[in-house]
Amino acid sequence: MTSVCAQLCLRGRSSVCSKAVTSTWTCYAQVRRTTTRVPFTRENHTTAQGRLRWKQQMRYCSDLTAKYLTTEAKEDNDKEKLSTTDVIVHKSPLLPTKDALPPTENQMPFDLDAATQLSALEEISDEEALSIFPPSAIPPASTSLRDYVDSSETLSKLVQLGVNLWKLEQMPNVGSMLLRLDFNTDVAPRLLFLKEIGVEDSHLGYIITRNPFILTEDLNNLRARVNYLKSKMFSSETVASMVSRAPFLLNFSVKRLDNRLGFYQQQLSLSASNTRNIVARLPRLLCGSLEPVKENLKVCEIEFGFKKNEIQHIAIAVPKVLTANKRKLTQIFDYLHNTMKVPHYLITKFPQVLNSKYLRLRERHLFLEYLGKAQYDPTLPNYISLDRLVSLPDETFCTELASATLEDFYMFQKTL
Repeated sequence: MTSVCAQLCLRGRSSVCSKAVTSTWTCYAQVRRTTTRVPFTRENHTTAQGRLRWKQQMRYCSDLTAKYLTTEAKEDNDKEKLSTTDVIVHKSPLLPTKDALPPTENQMPFDLDAATQLSALEEISDEEALSIFPPSAIPPASTSLRDYVDSSETLSKLVQLGVNLWKLEQMPNVGSMLLRLDFNTDVAPRLLFLKEIGVEDSHLGYIITRNPFILTEDLNNLRARVNYLKSKMFSSETVASMVSRAPFLLNFSVKRLDNRLGFYQQQLSLSASNTRNIVARLPRLLCGSLEPVKENLKVCEIEFGFKKNEIQHIAIAVPKVLTANKRKLTQIFDYLHNTMKVPHYLITKFPQVLNSKYLRLRERHLFLEYLGKAQYDPTLPNYISLDRLVSLPDETFCTELASATLEDFYMFQKTL
């Protein structure tokens, strides 16, 4: 009986020891797996949070190992007592409880936020201090400039001026360009320059929205271009008006501006006064391409059959004809000359008709023709001026030219 009890005691002790060792190595393996997520490297331990997590895990592993060793010794004593009294008591195997399991990264037994705050009291080296960077308030990348308005003084001030950032976003590389600009050193001096030449505050937002690149132009170049225009007898008010209506005007060099003025003066055989007149009324003539202008001049002379002096008169009266869409211009002239039977001299006399809407011209002519009043010859009675035909509003056209009601005109439009 004594030998049987001794064997049972030895077997129980072996089982307890093996389970204790197994549980200890299981705990160690779990700690290793947990710490694998945060490797013990120089880089991770430059942060206070990483050091605190590592110390907590090592302390926990040491405490758990000591706990199992103490339990093992206690079990050995109990087994020795059982062997002397020949009493066998069944004890459950030694298993770690739920609380004894090592915590995961999401179930750490301490508050990381609190640990981070407490770690600020710990003394760190200069190298570790240099490696800590505060989170940036500016997004590293974005598809919209509105994400940077609160953190960028330049963008916030531009918004206050009335600049439409959503339009600037559609221009390549403009967003990054604006973020690199300093308001005090880059933007403010150019805004003050525009104010000096007479541009109103309400036009600043429009100019920058259409031409943000003016903020990167050299101030000396801007002054030189304004001085050149004034040397060509453009008044200060005219220059300010031209810059407000053609924001890209000051982006072109003095040489280019001079070449553009010389082109219009030579091609149209204009005097200096008439050249200033058409450019002041349509300043984008100095900014846009010359190819559409050259093409329209050839169309008016070759296809339409206008004489050079007639083209000159049309250009002085309606400068928009020079930059008009070729298809639209051809469509209106064809309807005037071939359908309405209007001669060249009348079109030259009322060149505004070339700048009108084709649909309005067609509807009103057909309505007058339906009423028997489509008469455009000034030498005949009941003459209707081409200028009034396209410029009057519908109600005035019906009462003064067609002698009909507005409802009759609308009903006729539904039949077209």
